[in-house]
Amino acid sequence: MTRIAVCAPSTPITREDAQTVVALAAAEFPNLELVFHEQCFAIEGHFAGSDQLRLDALVDCANDPTFDAVWFARGGYGACRIAEPAIARFGHLAGEKAYLGYSDAGYLLGALYRERVGRPIHAPMPGDIRRPGGTAAVRRTLAFLAGDTSGMEPSLGVETHPVVAFNLMTLAMMCGTRVMPGLAGHVIMVEEVSEYLYAVDRLFFHLTAHLGGVAGLRLGRVSDVPENDRPFGADAAEIARYWCERHAIAFLGEADIGHDAENRIVPFG
Repeated sequence: MTRIAVCAPSTPITREDAQTVVALAAAEFPNLELVFHEQCFAIEGHFAGSDQLRLDALVDCANDPTFDAVWFARGGYGACRIAEPAIARFGHLAGEKAYLGYSDAGYLLGALYRERVGRPIHAPMPGDIRRPGGTAAVRRTLAFLAGDTSGMEPSLGVETHPVVAFNLMTLAMMCGTRVMPGLAGHVIMVEEVSEYLYAVDRLFFHLTAHLGGVAGLRLGRVSDVPENDRPFGADAAEIARYWCERHAIAFLGEADIGHDAENRIVPFG
């Protein structure tokens, strides 16, 4: 039996959504046991409880010897506020676990990768159950935890370099901080949602200046782009190519990741 702890380092999940995910796991993956930490349902303003509550819950899950993996409940903003102090409290047992999530959870995945703690994995989260087609996204991660690798991002089958995957905003904000991992020699996959194209351009301006020595960049889906009062004049792929060329970064094409039900799994490294 593989036991998976679920905590919410950023924003809360509803009890109804948690029950739906638990029922899916019980019905289709009898060798998995999901345990939602009570903190997942706490609410303090924007967050799933105070910084201290979220930090303590994450540490509890990471250090608990009865769990094999820690699955982040959903994104939203907040993980960056607790990443450093949480990992500083991780014991040796935390290094034996997989950690799964994406979007704002990328702050934690990046910090874990930097510190070489556990196995960070970009993957759909329980909160995705609310998306159109979200059951398939949640099922993809559950299947991965049960040993089925068919949900992994397709280019991983041919890629010869280590790979990481992040939300574009999250990775750009990590640059220059103490949670930013060294990514020289890596292929970087990025995706974005709900940002104007000029903001996407601005994020690439900042990010690519910090990616010296990487093996290349792949662009996931840039979705739900708001309409500005004037057209930007370039789409997301053109923006990515432009900034990659400015910094002599190989642009490697598309990645099958994004804020949607088709989001694929990318183990770091």
